[in-house]
Amino acid sequence: MLDRIPNKEDIVRAAELIKQYINRTPVLTSATFNKRYHSEIYFKCENFQKVGAFKSRGAVHAVVNISEPDRKNGVCTHSSGNHAQALARAAGLFGIPAYIVMPENSPRVKIEAVRNYGGIITFCKPNLEARETTLKKVQEQTGAIEVHPYDNYDIIAGQATAAMELLEEVSDLELVLCPVGGGGLLAGTALAVHSFSLNKAKVIACEPDGADDAFRSFHKGEIVPSISPHTIADGLLTSLGKRNFPIIQEYVQDIVTVSDESIIEAMRLIYERMKIVIEPSSAVPFATVTTRKIDISGKKTGIILSGGNVDLKQLPF
Repeated sequence: MLDRIPNKEDIVRAAELIKQYINRTPVLTSATFNKRYHSEIYFKCENFQKVGAFKSRGAVHAVVNISEPDRKNGVCTHSSGNHAQALARAAGLFGIPAYIVMPENSPRVKIEAVRNYGGIITFCKPNLEARETTLKKVQEQTGAIEVHPYDNYDIIAGQATAAMELLEEVSDLELVLCPVGGGGLLAGTALAVHSFSLNKAKVIACEPDGADDAFRSFHKGEIVPSISPHTIADGLLTSLGKRNFPIIQEYVQDIVTVSDESIIEAMRLIYERMKIVIEPSSAVPFATVTTRKIDISGKKTGIILSGGNVDLKQLPF
């Protein structure tokens, strides 16, 4: 298990360790978008990843790096979303149990997905204190090892492999746009771009106006907790992790926020023009382009589409 910030060799090793368990996701382009925004845009489509999100990369990498004797009692986490599904699937690959603490108001579709991957669910009240105290009880009862959704160096190294793959296909990117919630994907993306970009591309993080704790943390120079966030981008509600934040401070150029209205519009555009399913959190980076919050004119731009787990009965358009 990594106990330090992952380096280039760690990311390459992570890619090798997980490649048989995950998808190498496609990089798609849109002639319409390129013309409209005067750029070459390359979408890294983690909506085509196992369990429908980039989280599979980190979860598999975290589990494979726990020694066999240590992981015999299983792994555990608290999550209401994609990490819960990803860890349940990863545990199943290695024949160990996954104990998942989920808020009692978690979407039914996500609860069923965790169960389908073999996760053993314990429900709790929908607040952070209840999630953490319930997880502690589960750990004491089972001896399982906690795998944090983002504040974990093995998770960060695993998530970094998405941007590494993107740069293997488009090595001369000048800009990479990435959503930010807890910061696992962003920290990994920033490290991968720093390690593998020929042009030393700039990384800009993208966040909803209604959950702008990363934006405030970045500009204040210390972690500002996410308190009562309100946004359609439900994957971006969490506070930054203490392991992620120094990486973000060093390797991320800026953090930009956008409204829910623009997120919905960007999501709709991708559905209509690219014919692919993405979740609201995935649309946040593209929303910074459609609103001109980030000027990508004349720049080769990579955009990480983080996932596609959306309840089709709840589409916002």
